[in-house]
Amino acid sequence: MFKLNILNRFLIGRFFSGVGLVMLVVCGIILAVTFVERLPSNPTAIAALYESWIRLLEYVPMFLPLAVFMGTLLTSYKLTKSSENIIISSAGLSPFQSATPFLFGAFLIGVFATTVINPYSVYISSDNISPDKLQLVDNSIWLRESSDNQFITINAKNMKKNHDELIFQDTVIYTQNEKFKLENRIQAESVTLSGNQLSAKNAQIWDSNGKIYHSDWSAKTLLTPQTILDRYLQPDQISFWQLPKFISKMENIGASVRGHRVQLWTLLFLPLTMISMATLGIAFSQTKQRRNYSFGIKFSLGIITCFAVYFLINMFNALGATGTLPPILSIIAPPLIIIAGAGIFMNSFDTI
Repeated sequence: MFKLNILNRFLIGRFFSGVGLVMLVVCGIILAVTFVERLPSNPTAIAALYESWIRLLEYVPMFLPLAVFMGTLLTSYKLTKSSENIIISSAGLSPFQSATPFLFGAFLIGVFATTVINPYSVYISSDNISPDKLQLVDNSIWLRESSDNQFITINAKNMKKNHDELIFQDTVIYTQNEKFKLENRIQAESVTLSGNQLSAKNAQIWDSNGKIYHSDWSAKTLLTPQTILDRYLQPDQISFWQLPKFISKMENIGASVRGHRVQLWTLLFLPLTMISMATLGIAFSQTKQRRNYSFGIKFSLGIITCFAVYFLINMFNALGATGTLPPILSIIAPPLIIIAGAGIFMNSFDTI
């Protein structure tokens, strides 16, 4: 049974330091490159830096498994160079026991990435990159659309698909001019989106002068039912905490949620993915030195392996999103294959 004794805490700390160093280097490179790209299109350097930070958050889930793998390799190399691995062995720890803190640390990183980094990334990117978005807040739907001279905000308790139409239920619509001044507030039991037309019967309307009256209401919009279902409901635009409710609501509408299920399982099993990458890093680090595998060679082989792993994970994700494989199988299979591959690698070469 794994216990957080002094030695295990020391190894976990070293592991976090290694992963943190890799993350710092990778994030610094991406931030610098993105900043240079964004600087000409922003009025100030601060605005360019902020936009670069938002873009960086989108890349974190992509290179976090790489950071765990390279961090494991780097930490193992440092322990070997400082002869601390000899002290660990003299404490009676087997290679598996000394690797357990790395696996536990990788698990914690996966949990943090799923429960904190993903929701924060979705929140920041949705609030600052695109003015047009759909969100699920307190189990109600919020949809914003902007054009050259008008902003429309739709708040609905529910949304249903009826053939080629979308019907918003218990709906309040706010229309604003280009100066964000409120022009109308429209409240109706149902609002229909058909083609590019929003319409409501016997709606209660508040105008900019404060007058209230009942009337049928309609307005042209850039939105279409297919636009909402295809563009606004992308899986990576929904945070981990919102996905279960979002999937349930979209299933009731009749929209396809296969991609959202893949995203949910991806986030749920992200800790397992991190454990598999740490296992792979341990396998690389434990090849005997007499085979002349220097750290540079291991590092280069590690980069190549990470590209192969990235291809493997994306291939299985695509199979899950298209329905070729069940979503849960498409997510669990890659880390299990990686762990099995790491085991074969360690058995194929002499290990410490």
